[in-house]
Amino acid sequence: MTDSREDTDQPYCYRYPHPAVTTDVVLFTIRDDALQLLLIERGNEPFKGSWALPGGFVDIDEDLDDCAARELAEETGVENLYLEQLGTFGRPGRDPRERVISVAYLALAPEEQLSVRAGDDAAAAAWFPVKALPPLAFDHDEVIAVAHRRLISKLDYSTIAFQLLPETFTLGELQQVYETLVDAEIDKRNFRKWAQALEQIEATGELRRRGKHRPARVYRLTGRDRITYLK
Repeated sequence: MTDSREDTDQPYCYRYPHPAVTTDVVLFTIRDDALQLLLIERGNEPFKGSWALPGGFVDIDEDLDDCAARELAEETGVENLYLEQLGTFGRPGRDPRERVISVAYLALAPEEQLSVRAGDDAAAAAWFPVKALPPLAFDHDEVIAVAHRRLISKLDYSTIAFQLLPETFTLGELQQVYETLVDAEIDKRNFRKWAQALEQIEATGELRRRGKHRPARVYRLTGRDRITYLK
């Protein structure tokens, strides 16, 4: 077998070209009773002026998770979120600059905890309903579709949707989150029976009135670190 290493003092240095690596973040929230995600308007070529997922190139000495968190913070101002690795996207030609492989991440957070501002090479940052996305740069429409499917599939075996809740909430508000995610009505009695059996929530002893409805019990999470993602 022929050794493809170049004649160099550095060991394990080969002639074949090395692809670049980026990270992209799909951040979902619920705004105006709709599932929405955060996009940035690109300030540079390629696709200058187009909307895209927050992300960028991985530094040579940088961990993938750190890069995703850094790019999200630099381009949108959003920090301190749990980021779950979603998948790898590396179709040739997906980036006109060079051979680029992107590692995508999935994140969720309640709107109240998110303060968005554009920065770095992003000309703008804004929320868009999943059902009404603008034309997107690169292959980000594919990345978002995969993230959306992953999110919906996790609802059956995890409590990932609880990341979209504020500090306190009623069971009606919790059900509304799930109905928004699945885009369908859920049987109220069965849902409440399921929710009250969970160990992740507890009653605060307070009541909350919404409109003309009778006061409802208020709940809180017993710990966001106990929310299960389960890949």
